[in-house]
Amino acid sequence: MDELCKVFGPHPAEALRRLRDGADTARLRAEGATAAVLDASFTVATGEIFVVMGLSGSGKSTLIRMLNGLLRPTEGHVYADEEDVTALSGNALRDLRRRTMSMVFQHFALLPHRTVLDNVEYGPRIQGDPAGQARRAAGEALEMVGLTGWEQRFPQQLSGGMRQRVGLARALAAGTDVLLMDEAFSALDPLIKRDMQDQLAQLQQRLAKTIVFITHDLNEAMRLGDRIAVMRAGRIVQLGTASEILRGPADDYVARFVRDVDRSRVLTAAQVADPELAVSADRTPQHALAALQGAERLLITDGERKLLGSVDAAAAGRAARDGLAEIRDVVSPTAEPITGDRPLREVLGRATAEAVLPVVDGEGRLLGALTPAVLLRALGDQRSQEAPDA
Repeated sequence: MDELCKVFGPHPAEALRRLRDGADTARLRAEGATAAVLDASFTVATGEIFVVMGLSGSGKSTLIRMLNGLLRPTEGHVYADEEDVTALSGNALRDLRRRTMSMVFQHFALLPHRTVLDNVEYGPRIQGDPAGQARRAAGEALEMVGLTGWEQRFPQQLSGGMRQRVGLARALAAGTDVLLMDEAFSALDPLIKRDMQDQLAQLQQRLAKTIVFITHDLNEAMRLGDRIAVMRAGRIVQLGTASEILRGPADDYVARFVRDVDRSRVLTAAQVADPELAVSADRTPQHALAALQGAERLLITDGERKLLGSVDAAAAGRAARDGLAEIRDVVSPTAEPITGDRPLREVLGRATAEAVLPVVDGEGRLLGALTPAVLLRALGDQRSQEAPDA
């Protein structure tokens, strides 16, 4: 997506030119022109969940509707692989929606007079798939979302969460590589929303779809998104991973957004582990003593950063007095390490109880350590870095 803009109202191109020349947005609105999206650019990687979030009126739903041609941009281009979506019309655009991009809507958009199975097989049928093939695809999609046995029910017989599962199954049955999800879970109760988020995450591990997900819920964005674009007044004000946005908000607007986020759910052990709390086993006891300043224990690794154990200040001091050449000679066993992909929430108990908790990657190489002090820095109140509420 390249420099995408959408202005509603009379003479949108002229209104956009005036905006770029510094015209007042309030005056343009008084004249009937509303700038919904301004100069939005990003690329979504294959298999990525890319979340666009912002408050109501920020332009996020307008943005997603330009991705599949439901709205035409005033300026800019949308590309699906090498194809310029903004140049398509008629049958070519309809074919793109059938075969490349499926959409899951906030209010389900199910056909009330059709059964669950009929709703789900609707996509494959309009693609021209034979009836038997379409029905098999629908059955497989319903199984994926946990609705096997509900095929002959009608939408009005289902709960809100179940109807949203039908909407998701319909998109999956179409077999498109790209899913566009516009506030797909926002109409659901909190517990059902959480279940749907879990299910989407599980399905993504299995299917690796390319997903653009729209939400106004920052916790949802940070839970689901590989990357997040934060929108304000039609513009993308920050784009990054959940950790990048949480730990380095681009401006006061984003800082106020992230202030109340549960950091323990977003940050992982690898993202906050302190690499300075480890030294190589061939370092001298004096070097270990210097590294231990302010810490209870120090992790010791071999030449490939595999964990050997730990030392405390007393052991390092004795080694120095005894004239030992390397700290490896006084290493003692340490806590069982955790993998860096674990959310902090899952390891808080151990991390606060241990003087030093090793964090390793998938190959067992040490990434760093968690200590109570490290956790306090990571999870502590950031309000001193944020602007006060207006």
